[in-house]
Amino acid sequence: MNFIKKIVQTQLFKVSSLNSLSVLLKIGIGLITSKILAVFVGPGGMALVGNLRNFMTTLENISTLGFSTGIVKYVAEAKEDKSGVQRIMATVFICLLLVAIVLSCILFFFATYWNDQIFGIHYGYSFVFKVLALALPWYSVSLIFTSFINGLGRFEKVIWITIWGNFIGLLMSLILVVNYQTFGALLAIVITPASLFLLSFYFVNKEIPFLKTIRLHYFDFKILKNLSSYSVMILVSSVFGPLVFLAIRKNVIDVVGITQAGYWETMTRISSYYMLFVSTILSVYFLPKLSGAKSREETKKVFWDYYKSILPLFIIGLSLIYVLRFFIVQLLFTKEFLPVTSMFFWQLTGDVLKVAFLILGYQFFAKKMTKAFIISEISSLVVLYFFSVYLISNLGIQGVLIAQVLDNLIYLLVLIIYFRKNLF
Repeated sequence: MNFIKKIVQTQLFKVSSLNSLSVLLKIGIGLITSKILAVFVGPGGMALVGNLRNFMTTLENISTLGFSTGIVKYVAEAKEDKSGVQRIMATVFICLLLVAIVLSCILFFFATYWNDQIFGIHYGYSFVFKVLALALPWYSVSLIFTSFINGLGRFEKVIWITIWGNFIGLLMSLILVVNYQTFGALLAIVITPASLFLLSFYFVNKEIPFLKTIRLHYFDFKILKNLSSYSVMILVSSVFGPLVFLAIRKNVIDVVGITQAGYWETMTRISSYYMLFVSTILSVYFLPKLSGAKSREETKKVFWDYYKSILPLFIIGLSLIYVLRFFIVQLLFTKEFLPVTSMFFWQLTGDVLKVAFLILGYQFFAKKMTKAFIISEISSLVVLYFFSVYLISNLGIQGVLIAQVLDNLIYLLVLIIYFRKNLF
């Protein structure tokens, strides 16, 4: 108990109350949404929802060209220079709006093709992609606005946008899923993000007169060049990752059926809730620490602070989740989803390994090690895909979970070797 008390009293756990509230609300609303989906769409519908979510993640990052992190950085540096901020906003807005319009046309006019690729030829959800085509430009612009607000240091406003976005998502899901089941769930996924446009526009327009800022003479190719250097790593992980998981889920559907794929998606959703705590602490606390480390000794201290505090607590938390797995599945979903309980061991094992290597992976971003990151990330995804294909055909749905464990173990060992001088 003294060990846990000592950890809790460290600076690491002194996070913003508003940010903590946002994380808890996101998890709470996510759990409610999962229950709604479980009751009204079942395991099969859950698998289709997972496919669309993966596709949306890829589309989101392509439509913004992975600029979000770069926008925050350059706006933060130029926030005292009004004309500099205006040039960044005009350049980014004009460029990404054109990208979003092109993508929207591709989605709208080839809606049937995308339906067949994402859901399969046996499902007729082409209309979802037409709605997505109309919503995408508004969604992309809202993401740009949020990045600008973040860069200007208006952290609380970013949190409020997130909080309201979660509530809007819950309301959309409740109305559409109850009335239209799986079709409604898919519509909620594509409509909700675009609904944040008005809220983000209101906040950004209070900081910068938007309509007076978007002028062609503010467009600056140098800004695009600077932003592109920050987008490569983001695009590799956030575009290729979801595409690989989409391919794996389609293989699961083909080999063991859509119901099993739905169980895997359910397990993935549960995992995403508790992983949110770790990802938040990493981005808010450890990434700035790693970025500011000037020597190997300072980097080593950051690594081992993480391994001595976060990892033990995470393992304790997952042990409790494993013991309560039957209760958790019935609470969050329905008895129809009880087969998911057989997936907990391998999923939790893989997540422990993932949390162990995440801090090492963040060193790539902290020190802008672009080439090393791209090689390691793509190699890991390739290993995961081929392990999954082989093990699914031999072990069924458990194969994909074991593939994740093996991939995470290999990735952890590779990163330990690569960063050994910073670790030991």
